[in-house]
Amino acid sequence: MGADQVSLYVHVPFCASRCGYCDFNTYTAEELGGGVRRDSFHELLNAEIDLAAKALGKCTVTTVFVGGGTPTLLGSVGLNSILERIRDNFDVALHAEITTEANPDSVTEQMLAELRAGGFNRISFGMQSASSAVLRILERTHTSGAGVQAAGWARTAGFDHVNLDLIYGTPGETDDDLRRSLDAAMGAGVDHVSAYALIVEDGTALSRKVNRGELPAPDDDVCADRYEIIDRALTDAGMPWYELSNWAVPGGECQHNMAYWTDANWWGVGPGAHSHVDGERWWNVKHPATYGERLAAGVSPEADREVLTAEQQHAERILLGIRLARGMSRDDLDANAAVTGLLADGLLEPVEGDASRVALTLRGRLLADAVTRALIP
Repeated sequence: MGADQVSLYVHVPFCASRCGYCDFNTYTAEELGGGVRRDSFHELLNAEIDLAAKALGKCTVTTVFVGGGTPTLLGSVGLNSILERIRDNFDVALHAEITTEANPDSVTEQMLAELRAGGFNRISFGMQSASSAVLRILERTHTSGAGVQAAGWARTAGFDHVNLDLIYGTPGETDDDLRRSLDAAMGAGVDHVSAYALIVEDGTALSRKVNRGELPAPDDDVCADRYEIIDRALTDAGMPWYELSNWAVPGGECQHNMAYWTDANWWGVGPGAHSHVDGERWWNVKHPATYGERLAAGVSPEADREVLTAEQQHAERILLGIRLARGMSRDDLDANAAVTGLLADGLLEPVEGDASRVALTLRGRLLADAVTRALIP
């Protein structure tokens, strides 16, 4: 492979408990069974990092993102070991953004200080809500103030960027619950907030409760109203949107995620992780035990791959690019006849200061799926 630059994603598939809405490729101790150990799992990830370096050759890593799951369950020793192995194998760019995700109750002040000393400079906490009632419905294990406390610890430890994730539209959540969550997040001194509408995924505990009538399904109109509340509050606080579900102080944007949204190259390390390099996409086996068996045998954990056609690559550039506040060049849309109608309907607008680009309006963001379908015939 000839990629000059690549972003690395590292997937840690462990959680202390499973949240009711989660369908990610993650495992609690009870779900995992035998075959792998959490306390040494970083050694398997490091083995795949070695394989990635051989496949990519001379290459600069521009961003690193350790996600999951709950990466901080590996502890600072495990996470810093992963980062050290990346540095041993790759030329890591000066001032590269290096991120880990965390649950608020999976860290301590000392752990955060050790992660910062090891080279992590960005952290994202799954706060989800400041409402105890909402956290109970989501089956989160932390208390309502834990996200703000963890963010403060991260700032004290010297992290350059701190993000809090919020979920809105949870059954039983009120507008006031959401406003309190926003006030708490903005008061925590973070420079980035991600906010996602709750989705009821098939096979989850939340889905079963909704199907049994124990909880109402999230309401689309309510979620749209909540999105407007979020956008207004964060914009007024100096954190404008830069992607459909992400708001940041200028300069606080997540550069790793921007690599996804701008169709750059990335390599995914870990069970179920996906990769994309120069128009090829592949993904690893999902179960940690199978993943471990492959690497122990010195075999790639790849499950399958595909080569994207020019048409598929073009469609994905639209699918991802239209999510960004910077919008898309009209040339990239191939003079799509739908653009004129979308502009007339108030779903797209010229980017301020650059009429050659178009971006979603607020109404367009609320109807982003419909806009995307119109742009990709």
